[in-house]
Amino acid sequence: MTEVDDRDTGADGIEEGKRLVRLGGDKGLSLTQQLAERLHRLTWRTPIHGLRLKGRHPLKLIAVPDDPFLGDLKRGAALLEGVVNVAGETRDIAALNLAKHDFSKRFADYIQSAAWLRDLSSVATRAQAAPIAEQLMRAWLAANAETVAEPAWRPDHWGRRIMAWTAHAPLILSSTDLVYRSLVLNTLARGARHLDRCADKVPPGAPRVAAWCGVIVAGLIIPAGDVRRKMGEAGLMRALDASVFGDGGSVARSPTAQLDIIMLLTALRETYAARRLEPPTRIGATIEAMVPALLGVSHADKGLSSWQGGGPVPGATVEQVIAATGVRTRPLRQARDWGYQRLSGGQSVAIIDAAPPPVARLVEAGCGSTLAFEFSDGPNRLIVNCGGARTISAQVPVALAEGLRTTAAHSTLVVGDSNSTAIHSDGTLGRGVGEVELSRQENDTSSRIEASHDGYARRFGFVHRRQLILSADGRDLRGEDMLLPVGRKRKSGMTPFAVRFHLGVGVEVSPTADGQAALLRLPGAALWQFRCRGGTLAVEDSLWVDGEGRPQATQQLVVTAEAPAGGANVSWALKRAS
Repeated sequence: MTEVDDRDTGADGIEEGKRLVRLGGDKGLSLTQQLAERLHRLTWRTPIHGLRLKGRHPLKLIAVPDDPFLGDLKRGAALLEGVVNVAGETRDIAALNLAKHDFSKRFADYIQSAAWLRDLSSVATRAQAAPIAEQLMRAWLAANAETVAEPAWRPDHWGRRIMAWTAHAPLILSSTDLVYRSLVLNTLARGARHLDRCADKVPPGAPRVAAWCGVIVAGLIIPAGDVRRKMGEAGLMRALDASVFGDGGSVARSPTAQLDIIMLLTALRETYAARRLEPPTRIGATIEAMVPALLGVSHADKGLSSWQGGGPVPGATVEQVIAATGVRTRPLRQARDWGYQRLSGGQSVAIIDAAPPPVARLVEAGCGSTLAFEFSDGPNRLIVNCGGARTISAQVPVALAEGLRTTAAHSTLVVGDSNSTAIHSDGTLGRGVGEVELSRQENDTSSRIEASHDGYARRFGFVHRRQLILSADGRDLRGEDMLLPVGRKRKSGMTPFAVRFHLGVGVEVSPTADGQAALLRLPGAALWQFRCRGGTLAVEDSLWVDGEGRPQATQQLVVTAEAPAGGANVSWALKRAS
């Protein structure tokens, strides 16, 4: 499937001229905030919190909402064989010890969120799936029902778990064992009471939205829940205020987090439908704003580009989610607050990160990717970011996963082999990009973006400015990367820098003898020519993390040069030759 040229739509309010994007808020939690969070979690094990979890034992659920999404068929098939398989990490269900926690975070999140119920229900009938679901449920209950501690009792896990347990109740409540059924329902009620007091303690973004969605679902599905539902709706409105920008983008600036919130809100609507109640209008309005923003960071094949630790979610998955929302719209080309810019022409799409990274507490595996871009020609990705720091499989070394967050792992300019925004040893983001200046122009023949960031200003005395121009037919992408001197203190000598272009999987490279050009052949036989001026071109090894979290060997074009105190520039062009 190829991209329809969306240059003629004015629905997203493209505005010409400059706009300064500043980074708001702090970089992470203060020491006081960290201590407060730690103390809050410690209270979960106290007798007082235990008393708060006591209450009436529900005898049944009021309704069973539909799950609007299809699960992962490969994971579901593995479950039918008695195996949990997450990104290559495999455990036998019969030997699974959920009290030991000797598995990766990604595997733990899969189990604790009960996402496996969706996968299992997508490949089997109730009769086939119920015994497996009950086996996993019994293992979880034995390890976690009475032990109120992380990770099982993390509020966002409970929010997702309540949504999964209620939507797939026939799988987990088909047993004739009344003691087991009572334990499931009572644990569900205790989890809801836990969320009542903890949902607002979760960081903004998908985790807080998930927690409050769980509160609302519990209010809708557990008897006598009207008060809880109203409280949950008020909490969700606060969570959306803190988690979604006015242009529909997630504050985490991660396309996968964007997709996650859309799925949570869409599934929540199904719970209202099961009760034949109208959801708050804000829920539908938020979905309608978030879908075009999500499409704005999708390539021509509808698959997501790789930003802020997220991987390239396949186009079929994205299309299924959007179909479930019922929203029909075009991609948002300019998300001012979310920070992504989209250029499209013919069947080509360029996506640019034109904002500072998110503050540290809003996203795991935040990246120093400011002014990086991805570029696709129809179904083929030509220029990519390595991506996938959050989705990479457990078998990959931690050092490599952390390396995927660096500026060098993105298709942009790197000064002195350092990050435009610092990445600390504890995983948090430090100082770097504080503001981005952006200018965009559109005309009948081309679309142009010029943007700059100050991430290297303090350390090296330069501002990085990047200009990208895409022709209306999508066959010509021209760029220029400049280092402009800034500040009173100019550093003497030469400063090395490199402009990196990570290539998509299957792109074949043939460099020319003069070190200024290369031919790039795409898997579908299309041929692109790359030329540069102002530096020396080399071809180096690279990697790209696919939708399964697996690193794939690729190559990258690297243009190296040195900048004197007065600055430097490298110009380059990508032109389709066939």
